[in-house]
Amino acid sequence: MTHLKKILEQGLLELNLNLSPEQIKQLLDYLALLQKWNKVYNLTAITNLTEMVILHLLDSLAIIPHLKGQTFLDVGTGAGLPGLVLAIARPDWQITLLDSNSKKTRFLIQMMAELQLQNVKVICSRIEHWKTEQKFEVITSRAYSDLKQFYEQCSPFCTQSGYLAAMKGKLPANELENISNYQIIPLVVPHLSQERHLICLNKDNGMS
Repeated sequence: MTHLKKILEQGLLELNLNLSPEQIKQLLDYLALLQKWNKVYNLTAITNLTEMVILHLLDSLAIIPHLKGQTFLDVGTGAGLPGLVLAIARPDWQITLLDSNSKKTRFLIQMMAELQLQNVKVICSRIEHWKTEQKFEVITSRAYSDLKQFYEQCSPFCTQSGYLAAMKGKLPANELENISNYQIIPLVVPHLSQERHLICLNKDNGMS
């Protein structure tokens, strides 16, 4: 784990994120548990721990400087990406993790217990079937759907002044054609050469 810790710490330095030794341990413990559970639950296609540090941890952490809010909903969170990683790095944020796969939500509930996270709630549901009165300042997704569907299904759960933040690889030009107002934030993920972007849509964004 020493090698993994060095990669993570170097990445945090490049991202200008100051995490405590306990938070760094929580992130690495999360990866170890993810790798263990993955053998039975099929939670991620990435099985190499070094790649997991880069493609799961640092990729998720790279969006933190660009997020503003206190209440977050991570839709289609899967194994907790980016939501669970954000919850570890920012204990002052309240984060709800939503996924329709019961195996994945069972894993997330176990992670809450093992990592002693007090700022996480886990919901097993499809977004279109979920009933709640709560509104969130920020709604995130990493591999949920195209931008138009993401906006249409998730914006009802957003506060009036809030926004939706979709993590993407290369800019999806065909998806952007259906949106009239958005902000594109290029992301620099340490140790990763592939393009990464964060696309932010305001709650009151008009869709064409």
